[in-house]
Amino acid sequence: MLSYKVQIHPYSIPFRHPLRTAHGTWSRRTGAIVTLTPPTGQPLQGEIAPLPSFGSETLAQALAWVESLQGTITTEQICAIPDPLPCCQFAFETALLPQLETSMPMANGCPEFTIAALLPAGPTALTHWQTPYQRGHRTFKWKIGCFPNELDLLGLLLAQLPRDTKLRLDANASLTLEQTLTWLDRLDRSPQIEYLEQPLNDLETLLAIAPQFSTPLALDESIASLQQLKEAYHQGWRGVFVIKPAIVGSPKKLIEFCAKFRPDTVFSSVFETPIGRYHGINLAHHCGSDRPLGYGTADWLLE
Repeated sequence: MLSYKVQIHPYSIPFRHPLRTAHGTWSRRTGAIVTLTPPTGQPLQGEIAPLPSFGSETLAQALAWVESLQGTITTEQICAIPDPLPCCQFAFETALLPQLETSMPMANGCPEFTIAALLPAGPTALTHWQTPYQRGHRTFKWKIGCFPNELDLLGLLLAQLPRDTKLRLDANASLTLEQTLTWLDRLDRSPQIEYLEQPLNDLETLLAIAPQFSTPLALDESIASLQQLKEAYHQGWRGVFVIKPAIVGSPKKLIEFCAKFRPDTVFSSVFETPIGRYHGINLAHHCGSDRPLGYGTADWLLE
């Protein structure tokens, strides 16, 4: 039974510019870096990056649990981290993932990943897509449900974006059913739209309206945990699953689920540091995600 020394280093990092979403304005990312040191060999690191608004534990709850370890943890304890601590599951399991990779199943080989760039909400997007485009990004994500007249702004944005680009729209469950239908009717006339993400929180309604439109729908808030992801799949969801690895729960169980059912996935950031970002992208590799990753967030934090 291998035992590791545990060290925890909380952090608080400001955003370069506050992130505005339908959930509110986010100005600072707080989390913690976990360092596991084996009796011999190099220290291993993982990241706790909570998102309580999506149902994860809080940073205080995560730190309290790590404190209860009294400085050491075994591999058996890591495999038994409780489900109400999904961010701790991610941090500790991914820290060990480099040692476990040879035995991990892989859904469909090793795809070449591209990264989707996150645009600021509202009219600022009209002047901010050019820089990531020049860096090679061809997929963009735009938050909606934050400003008035966004359908008009969408028309202006699509008129500017080059034809070799795709645009993802993320409503963060901020739309009414009537607004969702209006948006989908407009998006069906725009071939550059990749999908509309989580316009509503009502999964049954989304299941009912998805076949009525050609624009794909994606789930995000509805599948924040691994249990929710499994339930949505077994209820018949075959649209896009936007998975936030840092908060979804056990990486090992996520890999097993993706290898068995091969859902249509997008792996996405919760504005973690390079440590969590590396592990999230590594998980996308193991799960066989084919769509551009939602990790174009590195420039948003003052790291």
